[in-house]
Order: sequence, then structure tokens, then C-alpha cells
Amino acid sequence: MEERAEKAAQKGSKTERWCWRLILLVTVSLVATMAALTLLKYFKHSNSSRVSGRPGPVVQKYSEALQLSMQFFDIQKSGKLVDNPIPWRGDSGLQDGSEEDLDLSKGLYDAGDLIKFGFPMAFTATVLSWGILEYGDQMKAVKQLDHAHDSLKWITDYLINAHPSPNELYIQVGDPDLDHKCWQRPEVMTEERPLIQINTSFPGTDVAAETAAAMASASLVFRKINSSYSKLLLMHAQQLFAFADTYRGSYSVSIPQVQIYYNSTGYGDELLWAATWLYHATGDLTYFKYATEQNGPAFANWGSPSWFSWDDKHAATQVLLSRISFFGTKDISFAENMDLQKYRETAEVFMCGLLPDSPTATSSRTASGLIWVIKWNCLQHAVASAFLAVLYSDYMLTSQTEVLYCDGKFYKPTDLRNFAISQVDYVLGENPMAMSYLVGYGSKYPQYVHHRGSSIPADAHTGCQDGFKWLNSSNPNPNVAVGALVGGPFLNETYIDNRNNSMQGEPSTYNSALIVALLSGLVTSSSVPKTFS
Repeated sequence: MEERAEKAAQKGSKTERWCWRLILLVTVSLVATMAALTLLKYFKHSNSSRVSGRPGPVVQKYSEALQLSMQFFDIQKSGKLVDNPIPWRGDSGLQDGSEEDLDLSKGLYDAGDLIKFGFPMAFTATVLSWGILEYGDQMKAVKQLDHAHDSLKWITDYLINAHPSPNELYIQVGDPDLDHKCWQRPEVMTEERPLIQINTSFPGTDVAAETAAAMASASLVFRKINSSYSKLLLMHAQQLFAFADTYRGSYSVSIPQVQIYYNSTGYGDELLWAATWLYHATGDLTYFKYATEQNGPAFANWGSPSWFSWDDKHAATQVLLSRISFFGTKDISFAENMDLQKYRETAEVFMCGLLPDSPTATSSRTASGLIWVIKWNCLQHAVASAFLAVLYSDYMLTSQTEVLYCDGKFYKPTDLRNFAISQVDYVLGENPMAMSYLVGYGSKYPQYVHHRGSSIPADAHTGCQDGFKWLNSSNPNPNVAVGALVGGPFLNETYIDNRNNSMQGEPSTYNSALIVALLSGLVTSSSVPKTFS
């Protein structure tokens, strides 16, 4: 059209040429306007993106999986059990901490062994708190919110007692070397259970900051249901953060023996993570500035996303700070805060990497699409990534942000949610093995889980060494560890169901926290709260 108009303009009189040029300008203007309107329509926050604040219809399979997943916290409890729903579990660890006149009887055993590792336990509490804060209404809709509160408080009661003074934190109960020389039920364990602490002489910024994050996030959970307990948690969180920041050093350096099991690769991410949670818990801009302009350049790894896990909190911090950019606060302007923009930009790079048909899609996945990073406990990264994806999807929906841009392609919140669904459905049985990696779900799931209590009959009388006959038994576990999320498949998507295969067959509490949070986001649809307060 523009070409024809230009030729006609050249042939006519001066007046005609002027008229034709006017027509040309109007035509081009109309084309540009129509294009702009088309783009605006695409980016516009349409009514179809809006979701109700109330939970929608329940997805039954996710409701069932969530109920089962919650039970693993009960299986892992130490201490004097109250209203114990697990018939093969009883009181245990009642003397933990007594050598230092502390009551460290509560808390959770970490995995298939009987150690209380403070670093991953605190992470478990932080993730469980996050899931409750974002998806408590959904948990309530399927009658799991009270259970989540109880499981969280069992951990935070322990963490409070493990922090007897501002600059002192007990980070481990039990000796893994001694523990792994025995195979026995926690109710009858006989090995010594020494304590490990961090302090000003032997700092542990990573574990102290993660514990601060756990306390701060949990303080938000309990703010409206137990205000005095919430205030106590917040006090401990602030003290622990000050301790972590003032006496910087990795606990893996201060206490080298921890490197074998839960080695920390750095503490900068935990400082940012804890500061962000403390900002949410207090509204104090000091913590926000700490995580952005003061320490973001040194620790945030902007533009270089990494996998979310008990050791690496970068991606989670990027998402958690992104919620501020989505929903805003009266004290912070997203448009003016360049550091906050960098966090959100990096979060979006992470999200684009997860989407399988994105131009920047990660290659770290199996042929069937499961996120797969390392062979040990591979499902941690898949489930953690899916949780962040469903969160980001819901942030977009709640803020009516319709489009995620990924290097030339546009994606909607439903694309992120569908990715999350693909990961959890794989876990629940839609995989080449046609088996569920969540114990107790479906008709086919691991029978030889690497777990002491599950593998030994409740009425068996075993000591330290003779219990190994149960580890090496060819019979399936006599006690089903319902809700246990095992490590998962190899890269070739095979799984060896053998009790000695701890690489694939050992569950953990932090895996459980992640899948509980994920399932809570998928069990029904609704908006997330714009603020935690």
C-alpha cells in the first residue's frame, strides 16, 4: 500500500503529491497504531489472568500426595512424641543436649540416619515456612495447615534451644561416623551423641544465617496464631543474623569434619537470604539495603542463576526479592531501585532456563524432561525448581503480569505452572519406570528405602552391629516410610530399588519440605498474598 501511494504521488501535480503524501503518512501512522494496539493487547493485564483469592477446585491427586508427604515429618521426629500417628515410631533422643544442660530432644532426624544436622534442618524450616506463607489457604483447603504448623514448630522449638546465647549455636547432634557404624532404630540407639557448636572462635556464617532465615520466616507464620512465640523467633533471628554477619566464616572451614556430609560452598547467599526474610518479617529497610545495594554486588551473582538447594539460596533469594518488585511497598520503588531490578532480571533468566522450549532452556534434564543436575538426590533440584516456577507463575498472575520474555519468545504464567506440573507428575509416576518416587503414593513405589526405622521391625531387639542384617535383608521394608521422597533416578531414568543404594533411595526432610511447598501451590489455584504481614 505504501509503495503504490508513493508512485502515485510522484506522477501527480504538486497538490496531488502533497495529498498523496498526507495519505501515506496517515496510512503509516494507522499501521503503526494498529501494531502498537496489537502489542498492547498482548501485554495487557487481561481479565483472564486474574485469579480469585479463594482456593479453586482441589486437584485430588495432589491433595493425596500432599497428605502423604506431610507424614514424613512425623516419621522423622525426635523427642517425646505427642499424638504420634506413626505406629512404628516412639520416643527417642530424649537426652540430646543434656551434656550442655540443653534440651535438644526435638527436631528432625535428617534422612535415613539418626543425625540432627542443623544446616539442612534450618533450610527445611525456611522452605516449609515459605510454603505456608504463600499457600496456607490451599493447605487449609485440604486440611493440612495445622499439620504443617505442628511440623514447623517441632523444628523451631529445637532451633530456639540450640541458640542459648547470641553468639553461640549448636549445629549438630550426633557423630555421623559413629552413627554410620550402627544400623538401629532411633528408639533404641546406643551410640554417643556429641554436640557441635559454632561461636566467635569457630564461626559459621552459612548455618547461622540459614537458621536466622528459618526463625524470621517462621515468625511470620506464627505472628497471628501465637504472637509471643513469633516475637521470640524474631529475636533469635535478629541475634543470629548479627552473629553471622559480624563473625564471618564458613562452618565448613571452622569445623572441617562437616565437609563430608553437608559441605557449604559459601555463605554470601545465606546472608542475602536471611536479610531478605528479616526485611519481610520486620519491614526494616536496613535489611533490604543489606541485601541489595550493600551486599548484592558482592554476593548476588546477578545474571548468573544457579540451582536452588539446601546449599545454594541464590535463586530463591532472587524470587523472594522479586515478589517485592511485583507487589511493591510504600518504601521501595522498583523503577528506581536498580539492584531490585537485577534480582528480578536474574530470576527471569532462571525461569526461562526451566521452560523446555525456551531459547535459553537448560540442558540439565533427562530425556523425559526431568530437571537433573547431579546423581546424588537428583530430585531435590527438580522439585526445588518446580516450586520456584509455580511461585513465580503465581506472582505474575496475582500482579496481573501476563508475559515473561525469554530471548525473543513470550511465555505466560501457565507455561511456568505447566513446567512445575511436569516435574511433580514425573515424581508421582509419569516416568519411564512408571513408578512413584513418593513412598506410599500409587501402586508402585520404592520398597527398599534406605532408612533405619523403616527397615527394622518395630518389635526387633537389635544392638548397634546386629541391626545390619536388616540393612542387608532381601525382604521389603517392614514399615512403610509414607511420604518419603527418595533421591530419584539416574540420568538414564533408571532406578535401582536396593536398600544399600543410598544415592537413589535415601529420603530427606528437606526434600519433603520442598515437595510439600510445591504440592501446596498446585493442589488448587488461587492468588498468593501480596504481603506476609
